[in-house]
Amino acid sequence: MTQGTYIKKLPVSTVMDLKQFISVENRQVSSLTLVQRPNLAVTLLSLDKGTSIGGHSSPGDAMVQVLSGQTEITIGSDKYAVHAGETIIMPANVPHALYASEAFQMLLTVVKPNE
Repeated sequence: MTQGTYIKKLPVSTVMDLKQFISVENRQVSSLTLVQRPNLAVTLLSLDKGTSIGGHSSPGDAMVQVLSGQTEITIGSDKYAVHAGETIIMPANVPHALYASEAFQMLLTVVKPNE
């Protein structure tokens, strides 16, 4: 498998289903970092049903693309149900949290300001 120069751990010039690269593990949160730069992070994540990523904030906008399953995302004091095939953006510097209402996989892209 030849991988990209800038996007790691994925094959180049290949049609793929990103869900194949991040499995749902029993009662765990799993991640696979594809890009990590000072102003950009791209990560595949999976959460088993009932697991969560607690409240935190980021200095950048975070875009969640749900690949499978369903999550409940809290942004500030508002809750959103986000299903497979849907996307939501969590704005910079606003507290947010994720809860796996059912097992799910997602692609997370965080874009931060240039230093």
